[in-house]
Amino acid sequence: MQVTVLGGGMIAHDQILPSSYQLRRLGLVEQIVVCARHETTLDALAASGQIQRAFPGQSFISCPGSYRQAIAPMPARNVVVVALPDQLHFDAVMAALQADQHVIAVKPLVLKASEAETIQREAFERGLFVGVEYHKRFDDRSLLARRKYRAGDFGEFRLGTACLMEKWYYRHSNFQNWCTTENSDAFTYIGCHYVDLVHFITGLTPVSVSVYGIVDQYPNGQEGFLWTDARVIWSNGACLNVQNSLSFPDDAPGANTQGLTLYCSAQDRGALLRHSDQYRGLEYVYANRPEPAGATIYAEPSPDYFQYVDLGGPGLTPVGYGYRSIEYLFRCCLRVESAPDRERAIQEIDREGIAATPANSHYNEQVIEAARRSILNGGVTVSVGSPP
Repeated sequence: MQVTVLGGGMIAHDQILPSSYQLRRLGLVEQIVVCARHETTLDALAASGQIQRAFPGQSFISCPGSYRQAIAPMPARNVVVVALPDQLHFDAVMAALQADQHVIAVKPLVLKASEAETIQREAFERGLFVGVEYHKRFDDRSLLARRKYRAGDFGEFRLGTACLMEKWYYRHSNFQNWCTTENSDAFTYIGCHYVDLVHFITGLTPVSVSVYGIVDQYPNGQEGFLWTDARVIWSNGACLNVQNSLSFPDDAPGANTQGLTLYCSAQDRGALLRHSDQYRGLEYVYANRPEPAGATIYAEPSPDYFQYVDLGGPGLTPVGYGYRSIEYLFRCCLRVESAPDRERAIQEIDREGIAATPANSHYNEQVIEAARRSILNGGVTVSVGSPP
C-alpha cells in the first residue's frame, strides 16, 4: 500500500515516519508521502540525522500545502495517517474516508462523540478501516496486565492514579500554536492514554469525569491548560486520578515522567497493579550531550517505547511498542482490504478489542467531550455521554 502522512511534527519524526520506512523495508509499503503546511517542516524531517542513519537511502515525497491536496491524487484504498492537531482530526479523517482511504489517526480520534459516530458509519459503509494509535496498548506491560486482570488475577479495580508529565520544552514547540485553551488541554492530549488503558486492561467504562485545569502562558503569549488534574469514575464505582502537564524539567532524565497504579480488591484480599514507566532500568551518562531536542547528559532512556537497534544489514531496526502499534494498525488495513467480506473483517477487529477503533473505543471521545465541558467550567463533574 501507499502511505500519506498528514503532519510532519514531533510524532511523525519520533514514530510514524521511521515505522513507515521499516514497513517499506518489509515490503508492506511502497510510496510514502508526507504533507505539512510549511516546506521548512518537511525539510527538517527529511534532514533528520537520526532517521537517515537508521534508514540509509530511504526518503519520502514532500507535499507542502493542505492535506486535501495531499489526499486528492492518491489511488483509492491506500492508507492516510492523520498526525495533525486535535481540532483538525475530524475534517482530515472524513476527507480521507471520502477519498476511499483507510485511516490511522493519532489519539484522540476526535473531540466530539458525534464526530466519532459519523466516522464509524462512513468507514463501515465504504469497507474501510479506521484505527486510533493508542500505542500504550502495545506495551507488553499493558498486554500482560490485560490478560491477567481479565483472568481474575487482580480481582476488581477500585482506586487508581496515573500521571504523565511531558518536558517543559514542549511549550517552545508547535504546541504553543494549537494546544491552547479553546482547542485542547493536557488531559485531552495526554491523559486520554490512561482512560483508554484502564478500559483496555479492565473492560470497565467511564461514567463521569471532572478536570481542573491551570492556565499558563506559552512563550508566544498564547494561553493553554498546561497543568490538569482529572477524576474519572468508572462503571463499577472505581475512581482514577490522572495528572498531566507540560512541566517536567528539561534537565531531568527521561523524555517525561509517567506511571499507572491500580489498587484492586479480591474477596477478602487486596491486589495491586503498578507500572513504573518512568524508570525502565537504564542509566546512561554520556560524554557529550546527544542530538535530539531535550536530551540530557545523564539519561534514563526507555528501551520500550521506540528505539533503534543494530540487527545487521544496512541501517538500524526500530523496536518497541511505538513501532509495534503502527505495524499492527497497518496490518489491520491490509486485513480489511484483502478480506472477501470487508464489513465482517471490520466487525471482527472491533470485537477483538486490541486495536482501538471508532466502534470499540467510543468512550474515549465521550470522556474527552465531557472533560472539555468540565475544564472550561472550573472542573465541574460531567456525566460521560450526557447531551452537550
